[in-house]
Amino acid sequence: MRFLQDFHWSRCSFAVGCGNSSPSKMKLHLRVIASCIVVVFILYQITNFQYLHTKIETKLHPFVSSMESHSASTKIDYLPRGIVQASSDMELKPLWPTKRPTLKDDDEGDDGRGLGPRNLLAMSAGLEQRGSVDLIVRKFLPENFTVILFHYDGNVDAWRDLHWSTSAIHVSALNQTKWWFAKRFLHPDVVSIYDYIFLWDEDLGVENFHPGRYLNVVKSEGLEISQPALDPRRSEIHHKITTRKEGLLVHRKVQDNVRCPDSEAPPCTGWVEGMAPVFSRSAWRCAWHLIQNDLIHGWGMDMKLGYCAQGDRRKKVGVVDSEFVVHWGIRTLGGSSSSAPKRIRGMSRGDVRVESRRRAKSELRIFQDRWDEAAREDPGWVDPFRHTSSRRRRQRRRQSPPDSAAEEEEPTKAAKEI
Repeated sequence: MRFLQDFHWSRCSFAVGCGNSSPSKMKLHLRVIASCIVVVFILYQITNFQYLHTKIETKLHPFVSSMESHSASTKIDYLPRGIVQASSDMELKPLWPTKRPTLKDDDEGDDGRGLGPRNLLAMSAGLEQRGSVDLIVRKFLPENFTVILFHYDGNVDAWRDLHWSTSAIHVSALNQTKWWFAKRFLHPDVVSIYDYIFLWDEDLGVENFHPGRYLNVVKSEGLEISQPALDPRRSEIHHKITTRKEGLLVHRKVQDNVRCPDSEAPPCTGWVEGMAPVFSRSAWRCAWHLIQNDLIHGWGMDMKLGYCAQGDRRKKVGVVDSEFVVHWGIRTLGGSSSSAPKRIRGMSRGDVRVESRRRAKSELRIFQDRWDEAAREDPGWVDPFRHTSSRRRRQRRRQSPPDSAAEEEEPTKAAKEI
């Protein structure tokens, strides 16, 4: 009953015709109203600040979920902002002061981070291909490249006699592919100081290749993802688009009615092969997230790299003809080299290769299924290449039996793919 009386008094206090109200009571209610307005204003400002903070974080770290972002921020809240280092690099640091100058020292500022352009060469390295790796590294180091070698045969000591060995980073894990290494050791925040990342295989001849001139072409042409063309006279070639076109600086598409009736889709446009891709910093941040942690062969991923081209893949993905390489096509993991395991759990080397290829084909199907499922379940995602993708699928179904559809897109480097 008391509540009803209070409610009636409150209602009458702000209405006309309810009788006279005490001035002191009026002042009290005005104070309550003012307090409520202040509280609402403060809550609005806090909410707005949180929204703006989340928006800024999304722009700075577009691939980090809101849950991950919140978790990361709460762990460093007690640190002063000026001490936080959100990224790292692959640069080797001496244990003691040294006066011996290096090319990278000339470009470094007071904080030890280079001010000049930096690039990264990351490549697989087996002892049997030591000669070709040596030639490649000696081409890259003078151009201010950091070099990291992925030793898939577990043999690191045999490289120590090379004069550049102490300047390179050596990572060893037995019988692992290039994509396995890249996913674990080339996180975008770790390689963020590098303008371009060369993720190469070891079986490449670089007699007609110069890294500096190559990057000049890539920058002038606006390529985010690229690869050097292959010498058609000496290379093992799997896709027509990778063949060098003499007289051209760059080409971005090729006519191939067998592999791609739709010349606007991969692998005839916006496509590079997995043996020698080159990524810009932005493209690599996207491509790293595309690499599946458990799918180590990388099959099928080449067909989707165009989505990481930071725009139209028909313009930002290309093959550089002026700087070309030879692709020897040497099998390593599961292949015929002596670095491949002779017997694993009772299997011969030939059996290892067959099983490795079988796993790669299985991974291709898994990757395609994951992509299709992710595209279906993300209501906010719109395929920027949906017209060419749907047209290509229809043409492929008409021209190929169901069992060979996956084979058409399958990378042909078999069990090597490192």
